[in-house]
Amino acid sequence: MSTPDSPGSTNEPSPALAALRQRIDELDRQLLDILAQRLEACHEVARIKEHSDTPIIQPDRVREVVTSRRQYAINRSVDPDFAEDIMRVVLAETHRIEIAGRRTDAAPEKSASPEGTRSAIDTVSTRVDHVVIAVENLSTAVDTFTQNLGFHLEHPSNSHPGIAVIAAGGVTLVLVGPEAGPQVAAHIAHHGSGIHHIAIEVLNASYTHATLNSTSSALSPIVTDVVTDDHGHEQFFTLRDPASGVQLGFIARTGHRVGVATQNILEGFKSS
Repeated sequence: MSTPDSPGSTNEPSPALAALRQRIDELDRQLLDILAQRLEACHEVARIKEHSDTPIIQPDRVREVVTSRRQYAINRSVDPDFAEDIMRVVLAETHRIEIAGRRTDAAPEKSASPEGTRSAIDTVSTRVDHVVIAVENLSTAVDTFTQNLGFHLEHPSNSHPGIAVIAAGGVTLVLVGPEAGPQVAAHIAHHGSGIHHIAIEVLNASYTHATLNSTSSALSPIVTDVVTDDHGHEQFFTLRDPASGVQLGFIARTGHRVGVATQNILEGFKSS
């Protein structure tokens, strides 16, 4: 498990690290400059579409953009899944621009610094990585999502009976049936089908774990130990919240960018 800086630490960077950070800052500014140009081009596209019969959403164009950018990423030694994640966010924003540009009201003003005091968890949380759903009948649930809703089956990094990973675009769901193990079966028998936990990707699992642990006590813990899968991904879970019936998982993808590890999924049911 990686060793993070403690929450609130202020280690002074070395001159070499400070120089690299300055370079990264400049590259980030260039990225945002390019992004601004990309979005301005989308404003132009929106103006053209508004005066033509061109539909706002063109699925073939979306697929072509995603596929070609994945290939370009591969050519540049960038992980294509990472590149696709970025492109899907960009595509969502460009679609918003095309629709919002027709509104007559002004967009709300925003500031660089968020209002109010933000927590350590807010600092390190990046996105919802996946959602785990306990289901009484796995095959029926898989059919519902794949045949009726258009999801497709993914190949988890290590397969396990009773677990199916399905995805659509940038959304990943994990369906877990009672045949996955006795702890899963017991959970379903007691709580029925429904969301088991929501996995949030964080920058560093150890830092996040230490932060949440600092708010709990030995008599009333709120998080499990950190587990590491075969690919080096670190994950831990909150205990089940009786008010919502949901757990949270926090995962740091510190290994290769691969699919959901079933061993981590099953670990979450131990703390249900």
